[in-house]
Amino acid sequence: MNKSLLVGAVLGAVGVTAGGAVATYSLVKSGPEYAQVLAVEPVKTQIKTPREVCKDVAVTRQAPVKDQHQILGTVIGAVGGGLLGNQIGGGTGKKIATVAGAVGGGYAGNKVQEGMQNRDTYTTTQTRCNTVNDISDKVVGYDVRYSLDGKEGKVRMDRDPGNQIPVDKEGKLVLSQNEPAQ
Repeated sequence: MNKSLLVGAVLGAVGVTAGGAVATYSLVKSGPEYAQVLAVEPVKTQIKTPREVCKDVAVTRQAPVKDQHQILGTVIGAVGGGLLGNQIGGGTGKKIATVAGAVGGGYAGNKVQEGMQNRDTYTTTQTRCNTVNDISDKVVGYDVRYSLDGKEGKVRMDRDPGNQIPVDKEGKLVLSQNEPAQ
């Protein structure tokens, strides 16, 4: 065999092997790359949940008034005052004292009955309700700061990505299972 043919065959074999190695390396290199996660900050929103709170309260009410004009108190006071006024003096003075006693007693009886009616109360229990809001925090996403090919970026994700974010063949971040974005 010719030495140059042998050298050519060896060099060809080396070339094919080197080409295969480069192709394999580029296939391995073009596999999934990752962006390095630098910081993850949860994004929260406040949720207000209304609920009803009820409690029993003692309520004082005024009893219904049966004699709105205090006629009974006025009559009893006038009779009593007239009887007392009639005990004073004699003659015309007795008549004046009886009338004055009846007028004064009537007025006093009216006021006494009015005061009694105002103090005539009763207490009942009443349930009173109002709505209060319970406030809680809910995570709605994550602001993620990352580094890809020496450049920093920021993206909002619906989950915590951990330490790395996958990158597709076009160099775009894979933010979910279905869609690449950047």
